[in-house]
Amino acid sequence: MTQSSTFSSLEARTLTGRPVTVSEPALLALRAAFRGPMLRSGDTTYDETRKIWNGMIDRRPALILQCTGAADVLQAVRFAREHGLLFSVRGGGHNIAGLAACEGGILIDLSPLKGVWVDPGRRTARAQAGCTLGDVDRETQLYGLAAVLGFVSTTGIGGLTVGGGFGYLTRRQGWTCDNLVSMDVVTAEGKSVQASAEHDSDLFWALRGGGGNFGIVTSFEYSLYPVGPQVMAGAIAWKGEDAPEVLRFYREITASVPRELACVAGLRMAPPAPWLPQEIHGKPMIALFVCHTGRPEDGAKLVAPIKAFGKPVADIIVPRPYVQMQSLIDATQPKGRRYYWKSEYLPGLESNAIDTLVEHAARIRSPHSAILLFQLDGALNQLPADHSPAGNRTAKYVLNIAGSWESAPEDAVNIGWARECWQAIRGFSTGGVYVNFLTEEEGNERIAAAYSAPILQRLSVLKQKYDPENLFRHNKNIPPANGA
Repeated sequence: MTQSSTFSSLEARTLTGRPVTVSEPALLALRAAFRGPMLRSGDTTYDETRKIWNGMIDRRPALILQCTGAADVLQAVRFAREHGLLFSVRGGGHNIAGLAACEGGILIDLSPLKGVWVDPGRRTARAQAGCTLGDVDRETQLYGLAAVLGFVSTTGIGGLTVGGGFGYLTRRQGWTCDNLVSMDVVTAEGKSVQASAEHDSDLFWALRGGGGNFGIVTSFEYSLYPVGPQVMAGAIAWKGEDAPEVLRFYREITASVPRELACVAGLRMAPPAPWLPQEIHGKPMIALFVCHTGRPEDGAKLVAPIKAFGKPVADIIVPRPYVQMQSLIDATQPKGRRYYWKSEYLPGLESNAIDTLVEHAARIRSPHSAILLFQLDGALNQLPADHSPAGNRTAKYVLNIAGSWESAPEDAVNIGWARECWQAIRGFSTGGVYVNFLTEEEGNERIAAAYSAPILQRLSVLKQKYDPENLFRHNKNIPPANGA
């Protein structure tokens, strides 16, 4: 049996965490209106379905509603609202804080929604909310086009986009959310609306960085840009002892290269990857991940100084398909591993900051952990601070201290390493943080750091307008202005 064939009463949690019993007639009415599978504990696929990317998060929803379309999402929201039930929303389930799964509530599962429709003439794509980045890239690259998405192909587009979103195209075009044309949204009222700059513009603004606070987006319409299909891209690595010099070179080159070239720096222990020589496996290394998405004839010239710097131990920066580059680091982020991050926006890369990062990279406790620097500067810095809630438009880099390990007994030492590194580097921050990188325990103070005070105030007013009862609360929550 793959889903419940019996609809006896359900023990669940309310929005305030209080236990409640949902009656059999109410469940039967939902079953009649809901087209997709409805899973409960004991059903064959329940345990696999409830699992999310971060293995540290292990929550058991009372009911999983696997949506087949926007109509199912609407029914799920109406059911949760009618009975006052806690619920969470899952697209790709890749969020570090595990927001996709709630304990004892309803998991509204969008992952079956995988449609992608490309309009090459308008250079747009509409993608349903269950798509991963790889799903979208695969379809858009048929036309030599790409949306501004992230770095790991298994990431869901939904959480990425409503939280801001950045990737190899961000220097050219800004945040992912800056490149939205429209969104189909199920609101707290249980209505389906389309939000764009012309229709429901307040909702459109709020969803472009305000997270899951204002509704459930069932599909996104993105602007597309000419990319590939072949790009000059890949990775190049040096021994860990060269990290200070490589990071200073990284600072210089990222300050001067055109926006078509994006570069990510990573410090970690060398994994047993086939592109790395066996003699450095398990030893400290620094790598640059490079992607040039401009004119092919410019790519080789622009990456030449990177390839010529110092004495790299491995170099796989070559012409390759863009979709291949988009999945190059997927193997470093497997589902089920334990993850804990700390993050900051940086206005630059001071020499003392470089020394601090190198010092803490030498203390990494797990072969899977890394310190990552994502280059941002470019298009996003040219837009007004209040263009979207994603904001933080003074940032030049995103720093992510990415703890990653295998088993629960290793939790304390790896979390401790990430926190110590974060405390040491905070003095170099803009004071801002990327909301999608906030971990489970990071609450109001850090949510405020993800937005400026005027933006947070505006979001709170719009929360009052669109969700006055704070129905959408299993997220990095922005309460309505009345404090509900």
